[in-house]
Order: sequence, then structure tokens, then C-alpha cells
Amino acid sequence: MARSRKRSDKPIFAVLGAGHGGLAMAGHLALMGFPTRLWNRSRERTDHVVDRGGVDMEGIVEGFGEVELATDRIKPVLEGADIVMVVVPASGHKLVAEACAPHITSKQIVLLNPGRTFGALEFLNTLRQSRAKGRPVIAEAQTFIYVSRHVDVARARILQIKNSVPLAAIPAHKTPTVLDWVRTAFPQFVAASNVLETSLDNIGAIFHPGVTILNSARIESTHGDFEYYLEGVSTSSSRILESADAERVAVGEALGIHLHTARQWLYLAYDSPGKTLYDAIQATPGYKGVRAPASLSHRYLLEDVPMSLVPMVSAGQQIGVKTPTLNALIHMASLIHQRDFWREGRTMQSIGLKGLSVKNIRLLAVQGVRT
Repeated sequence: MARSRKRSDKPIFAVLGAGHGGLAMAGHLALMGFPTRLWNRSRERTDHVVDRGGVDMEGIVEGFGEVELATDRIKPVLEGADIVMVVVPASGHKLVAEACAPHITSKQIVLLNPGRTFGALEFLNTLRQSRAKGRPVIAEAQTFIYVSRHVDVARARILQIKNSVPLAAIPAHKTPTVLDWVRTAFPQFVAASNVLETSLDNIGAIFHPGVTILNSARIESTHGDFEYYLEGVSTSSSRILESADAERVAVGEALGIHLHTARQWLYLAYDSPGKTLYDAIQATPGYKGVRAPASLSHRYLLEDVPMSLVPMVSAGQQIGVKTPTLNALIHMASLIHQRDFWREGRTMQSIGLKGLSVKNIRLLAVQGVRT
């Protein structure tokens, strides 16, 4: 299990993923003085970081973060690391787990940033299927801590750091241990009850696919030349988002989890007031300047539909919760891309939860025990 932290310790971070989020996290951690390693599956991205010696940071975090190591070889990045920060699209969680399996140890903490829906459970299931000898504590964040953008091959921009990001571990009683370590760098992380809460309090699942689909013509005609949230959400379209959000909350309630609505989450994460979801979105300062995707071939559909919406609907089908609006969004995204996101997505079967009762799903999520 993850060792107890001494107050004099400065944890070593391994950041897995060198996209916009991974670059931002690695650069910020290094800038704060934490020993930081960076891994990416393709060498091209890490070579640029090696050439520059680290990551240039701009936005609300400015400076140069010097990383210890940047490579496409995962073993040296993991060796001796205390906290493994997985910062890849959720569609890559399974591949990262398979890559980690031969090298991960029981003393390490793995934190998915974020887990999307059932990410930690999938990671755990993959390590077991891969017969990993190490049994690390696996945790997931409910959302990504930054609003960030990829500026250049070794430059990242952080637009905002969220005020509060819930985090939970498997087993749930290890969440305080994870927080004790992670909050040395990120005091914004707070405890969630378990990974069912962090998985289903997945607000990106509501905002990203819904807003993108409802603005698909505008995105294609302008190549995303508009403010995604502030211009892309109207009073009418926000009602569709609220309906999808209500179905997400209903799935959580059926699993014994009290979830925040999207409107409540905006207040907690950004201090955004508002009596309606539309009002709260318009009152969110972190959304100012956030442009829409330049095309529909974007993670807001390619990641969030199969890795966030599909598992929610799959869980709903298994435990008897109807999700017509979420179903419709998945269907429309599949039509847009001419792909079967139902087949590609994370389902109760693919993550090892097929046929489990609510009681046994909770037992696995809370205690890490499968019966």
C-alpha cells in the first residue's frame, strides 16, 4: 500500500501523457519545485521537452518548469515515483494500465486526471487482467484541475485552476492517504466519498458532448470561431443539458450516490452563481476566452461520448434507470462520426461490472473487493 508521508518528504511525480493537460501539469509541478518525470507513448512529444529541458508556462502560472526526465520509456519514469499522475484521454486509460502493469509497485499512488466515468474501476480491472504484481492505490479526480491549452510543443498555458476538485481512491479508506500526498502540490483536491461519486459527478459528460452536438453546424461553418460556453449555450439548449444532467443524477441515486447538479458544480468549482444552468454558465469567469473546437473531430465527442456517456447509460440499463436524453446524444454523436460509440465505449461488461448488483458494484468501488 502507499506509504505514509513524512512532513519533510517532497513526493516524486510521474506524469503520464504529454498532451496539453500533461504538459501543463508537468510544467507546473516542476515550477513548484517537485521532482517531475514525463512520459508519453510517442517519442516526438517528449523529445521536444528534452530539447528545451522542460516546459515553458504561461497564463496564470508563468515561468519555466525543469523536468527531471522526459521519455517514451515508462519503466524509468515509474521507478521511485511516489505519485503517478495519469493525464491522457480516458480512451487511453486501459493502454496506460497495460503499460504500467509490469512496473507498478504497491507503494505507489496512481491518480487519473480525470477518471471520466468508471476510469479507476477500469484501471483496476486492467491491472488485474494483466496480472500486475504491484497493487497500488488507484484514485481518480472528478474533473481536470486546470483549464489549460497546448500552446507549443513544450509550452503550456493554464487559464484557470479550479477551486475544488473531488478525489476518491479504491479502496475508499485510502482517500485520506492519497490527499495527504497529493495536496503537497495541489491543495485544491478534496475528498469524495468513493469512485462512484467522482465517476458520476462527471460534468464534462454533460457540457462537452451536448454543447458540441448542439453547435455542430456552427463549429463546421466557423471552425470554432466563437466562445464555446458563453456563446454556445442558450437558454433553450441549456434545457437539453439540464435534462441530460438529471438522468446522470438519477443513475447516481440508484447507486446510492448523492450527486451535485451541473449548476451546483459550477458554483463549487468556479464560485459561479445562478438560478438556472444557463445563468451559472454565463457567470463563470473561467469560461471567458475558451474557444469552441475547430472541428467535430475533437475529444469532446471522441472521448466524452464513449468514455463518459456510454458507461452512464450502460450502468443505467443494468440497474433500471432510463436515460433517453443521454441515449439521444450518443446516437447523434455516432451519426456525426459514422461510428458505433456504443460498441467502442466503456460498458459494464468491458470494465468487469457486467451482472453485478448495486450492492456488489458498491462493494468493489468502496472496498476494492469483488465477490
